[in-house]
Amino acid sequence: METQVASEATTISSGGGLADRYAAALYAHADDNHALDTVVSQMEDLGRMIDTSSDFRRLLESPLIDVKTATEAAQAVLTQEGFCKEVRDFVGVISVNRRLRALRDIVSAFAALVAQRRGIITAHVASAHPLNDVQRQQLRARLIEAGYGNVNIDERVEPDLLGGLVVRIGARLYDTSLKARLQRLQYAMKGAA
Repeated sequence: METQVASEATTISSGGGLADRYAAALYAHADDNHALDTVVSQMEDLGRMIDTSSDFRRLLESPLIDVKTATEAAQAVLTQEGFCKEVRDFVGVISVNRRLRALRDIVSAFAALVAQRRGIITAHVASAHPLNDVQRQQLRARLIEAGYGNVNIDERVEPDLLGGLVVRIGARLYDTSLKARLQRLQYAMKGAA
């Protein structure tokens, strides 16, 4: 029975790297325990906590903290923040295996795996200025028109784009930025000279 679970976890994993293997194992465990929705939500919360808490990041990244102390500290933080048993146990396993430094990558791999399994496509959008709600809705509508029905939009601001958007979905890149237009114009002018 355990061999079957391990092979299912391996087939869920796409890249086969460390983060993918841990993410696949957590996905299979949460699915088996009928706690997938809770674990998905709490792993998103964990990712936000890692991104926003410099103290927690220091705990994860410090090579000077021994395994026992790091495990106890991580468990105390997760318990205090109200994380479920599956997530706490998972972080405990990662800590005991001396992989806390990879926790953020594992959280990202888990999110990618969940999106893949649920048929959600992530559109990575770079803009010169933060998108407002109307622009976000218009972008989502355009992506739906282009055939991307179930899309998560991952936004980031890159002021050097000057204006417009750069949208990456998988291997496709849609670049309508002013910076790219100026570069194309510059190349065209060089070719004409």
